[in-house]
Amino acid sequence: MPYLFTHFKEKLTPDGEQVYFGLSRDGFNWTEVNGGEPILTSTMGAKGCRDIEIVRMRDGSFVILTTDECIVYKMDENYQVDWKKVNSTGSKCLCMWKTKDLINFSEQKRIYFGRDDFGCLWAPEVFYDEINDEYMIHWGSTVKEDNYSHMSIYCCTTKDFETFSEPKLFFTKDNEILDTHIRKIGDTYHMFYKNAERPSMNMHATAKELYGPYEHDKAFEDYMATLEKPGCYEAPTTLVLPDGRWCLMIDFFGCEKAKMGYVPFVSSKPGDSNFTMSKESFSFPYGFKHGGIVEITEEEYERVKNYYSNK
Repeated sequence: MPYLFTHFKEKLTPDGEQVYFGLSRDGFNWTEVNGGEPILTSTMGAKGCRDIEIVRMRDGSFVILTTDECIVYKMDENYQVDWKKVNSTGSKCLCMWKTKDLINFSEQKRIYFGRDDFGCLWAPEVFYDEINDEYMIHWGSTVKEDNYSHMSIYCCTTKDFETFSEPKLFFTKDNEILDTHIRKIGDTYHMFYKNAERPSMNMHATAKELYGPYEHDKAFEDYMATLEKPGCYEAPTTLVLPDGRWCLMIDFFGCEKAKMGYVPFVSSKPGDSNFTMSKESFSFPYGFKHGGIVEITEEEYERVKNYYSNK
């Protein structure tokens, strides 16, 4: 059961904020693709890609969505960033590519959802809603109504990634939230997300319907609170390992840039949110940053590996 990890890198140069691939046959040991160089480079909008998402369509093809942003271009001479300004004047669109084979890609497209009041569109993820046979795109945005002071999760739907429904509020709290990841296990929807404040850490909630209401998992919060620097983890994503265990990946940014990247947490089975940090069991060639994981076939694994090795 091979896997493809789409992600970016945290660097002080804009080549880090582009689309990268990682490969694994077992979900534990990951290798870089294309010699650790970008697979796709943005030439539109902010000319950068962060928060990389990949989804397999019903016909077997793939769609890649990203935040249209390059933070490197917004750093001052001391490498500081005015995040309040980025929240209110940042990405107004999402970037998208389509591919049938993970080698040949469509032209880059910027998706505008028709809302001029969004201050930013961050961290898109896609959930296939089998009940309604459509894809729900969800992301974090601030809005003009409250002077871009509060980030919540918005969503829209599409059947073909060509036309999209009008965005609407999906999930919000009194405190700011971001980076939602949704996985359906059996008849339960699991949502992982990042509390930006009060307290700043990753959270888990469950629901019986995709659009909620979602019930907070206090035990998961208590475990996250035991981590060193719990507020320095974000961008949750999950995969089911070949041995049947469930793996939650959370991106750790509380260190120098060269050491940033995903940290794995493993539970006994899908749906079991009693996770344990398992860094020693996994290997990464470098710090994968905010991305998404999709299962691929053995043929797709070999195709990607061989093509980019021979470029």
